[in-house]
Amino acid sequence: MTIPIYQADAFTDKLFGGNPAAICPLTDWLPDDVMQKIAAENNLAETAFFVPTTDGFHLRWFTPELEIDLCGHATLATAHILYTELGYDNPEIKFDTQKAGVLKVTKDGDKYILDFPSRPPFAADEPEGLIAALGGMQPKSILKSRDYFLVYESEKDITDIKPDHAALAKIDAVGIIITAPGIKVDFVSRFFAPAAGVPEDPVTGSAHCNLIPYWAEKLSKNTLHAYQLSARKGELWCELKGDRVLMSGKAVTYLKGEIYI
Repeated sequence: MTIPIYQADAFTDKLFGGNPAAICPLTDWLPDDVMQKIAAENNLAETAFFVPTTDGFHLRWFTPELEIDLCGHATLATAHILYTELGYDNPEIKFDTQKAGVLKVTKDGDKYILDFPSRPPFAADEPEGLIAALGGMQPKSILKSRDYFLVYESEKDITDIKPDHAALAKIDAVGIIITAPGIKVDFVSRFFAPAAGVPEDPVTGSAHCNLIPYWAEKLSKNTLHAYQLSARKGELWCELKGDRVLMSGKAVTYLKGEIYI
């Protein structure tokens, strides 16, 4: 049995930038344990699997350790592969998901626009060990949605933080977002998810479901420009639209092949 596999770098226009994701088109679902093993073998932040439905596709995402409820960069990468490699030519792609509802992607020139749920973070207490795991730098505030969300004073604070990934893996959350106002953009961020097998994610669409409503309120503007300050870097054009967020980014194809099972 062979399965097609593609790999694309999302939220970038340059190869080896942004966030890499693997994409596996399927005609029918594989057993969950097989998809999890494929994701572990790929050893990328996410591997996306999708099957056709009557009016779009059903989409699921796996980290090397677990199935995740929402992933932005692998959704963008999947749309990119559908449009550029698999002959999809409708103006919009509708993805049905297990836990995040219906997600839509439209193509706008060389960008892909993701329509995702807004997930504003709310004030939270610090879980034991979180600040220490981030090097002891005290944030201005601690919030939480799916992930812990720490706000700092400056972009330099974000770049200076050197996390202890083993300690962060003990925090009871999928991930940890750190963010601050940007110098050349509206806001910057980094994202850590060592418990999910992703020590630092290069560019995280799901985190921006939290970041966009937070910074839209703080900056009193609904259209925002963002950088994720990982080693690979990522750039996003963002908009808050009621209870939805729009994230635009580019993608480039890196790999095409087959998996033998």
